[in-house]
Amino acid sequence: MPLFVYRITKYDPADRDEHGSYHGAEESTSDHGPVEAAYLEAIAAFAEDTGIDRLAIREPGVSGLAHFGLEPAIDGHGLAGLFPPDLSGFHDGADVPLSVGQELVRGMLRDSGAWCRLAVEDRFTVQVGWDQYVYVSSDKPCERAFARTRALGLFPERLEAAPYDAEIDEPGVQRPADEDFWARLRWSVAMRQAAILEEGHLYGASRRHRLTKDTLDAVRARLTPRARLTVWPDLSTDVHEVLATLPDDSSVEVVWEDENGLITSTITDEFEYPRLAALMEGARAATALSLNLDERHPLFTAVLPDSDGVLRARWRTEPTPSDRNWAFLKTLHRGQICTGTVKEIASFGVTFVDIGGFTAMINIPELSWRRFDHPSDVVSVGQRISAEILDVDLVSERVPLSLKALQEDPMPQFIQQVGQVTNGVVTRLVPFGAFVRIEDREDGLEGLVHLTELAEGPVDRPEDVVQVGDGLAVKVLDVDLPRRRIALSRLQALAPGGC
Repeated sequence: MPLFVYRITKYDPADRDEHGSYHGAEESTSDHGPVEAAYLEAIAAFAEDTGIDRLAIREPGVSGLAHFGLEPAIDGHGLAGLFPPDLSGFHDGADVPLSVGQELVRGMLRDSGAWCRLAVEDRFTVQVGWDQYVYVSSDKPCERAFARTRALGLFPERLEAAPYDAEIDEPGVQRPADEDFWARLRWSVAMRQAAILEEGHLYGASRRHRLTKDTLDAVRARLTPRARLTVWPDLSTDVHEVLATLPDDSSVEVVWEDENGLITSTITDEFEYPRLAALMEGARAATALSLNLDERHPLFTAVLPDSDGVLRARWRTEPTPSDRNWAFLKTLHRGQICTGTVKEIASFGVTFVDIGGFTAMINIPELSWRRFDHPSDVVSVGQRISAEILDVDLVSERVPLSLKALQEDPMPQFIQQVGQVTNGVVTRLVPFGAFVRIEDREDGLEGLVHLTELAEGPVDRPEDVVQVGDGLAVKVLDVDLPRRRIALSRLQALAPGGC
């Protein structure tokens, strides 16, 4: 970061009290004349001492519903002539010549409605504060610029730090709009979970796009660099119902798509509802969003990274449950061992496990190498278990686990017994043979004795030869690990020399 920080003001330090408050005759607004010009010339002098002639726009914004400046906001936010009417080119990271940077400072000194920081990363920063204070940071001492600023009639002061340095205090990691994000969005659109993409291209300004699987790529291609993205469910096509259920005791944001496909939003209250209804005449779809953050429910959010994939924008989105899931899933990987608590055994057999606030799942085949009748025979709700992560699916936000991956597979040991005779117990009879448990335990492995291997001569039904519970001597014919099958023969075990 720059080491030398200067505050430039038009206020004489002699006119400040012991608390630093100014009590002189200078107006706290711009004179739109020689004093304003002196500020801009001073900035040029500091830029020259630093050796820079271009600046990057950082964290830009415009006046939204309210304007708090001492001078009235003007149409175009003071950017007319610098940028097109749609403000393309005025975005985080945009590179502009010093002359444009000076004009941006002029607009901020005049409270025209637009603001930003201007910077060359780790070398130079210009920030306009309240009451005509301007802060310049440089990696050079800028002694000539300091003297020039004094000569211009302004009062430069050396500070330890600029009060408006960009800092991110929020915990966690901002989700980037990378390929994982777009795959997640595409999947959500296909599943009809998501349909509206809100593009926050500036502080205080955003626009919305209605998505389909056919329009998503086109919308993505025209997004403003480094924009904040918020994904919402689709609008309701029952516009009359949306209007009829608007609250009568609070303001809301109403979003609608007009007959031309343009999506518009406005903040309104019960006094404006008649005008709003007329404004929305012919609307195709609409929704009403609470202004309370706790009651707004976007699906997930992200910020666009630069073309090299690096996320350089410093602003944050309000994290959603999906964003928190994403941040957690990024810490997981295939083959990792995790610990969690069984929270539910679904009626269709899937076991759900809480692994640190995220719900992972264990499908029936991954519970055990051994046979069981129901998942509750293996695990119980509330039980703490360890399992191996089979996959981390960022698109569908699924993490399948395997409990049996941490258990020893008992079947390979029987490969050594192929050709040998062992004793077992008949557990089940099926039309094509009998299953025999050949391990001396309740959940022991079973093998199949086919009808043709039960006895000499034709056998129509297994119960004509054996019954459940019978002890049998059987010969191990084959152990098929991929198909999890063991083939046995009673006939060959009974034959002379069967072992």
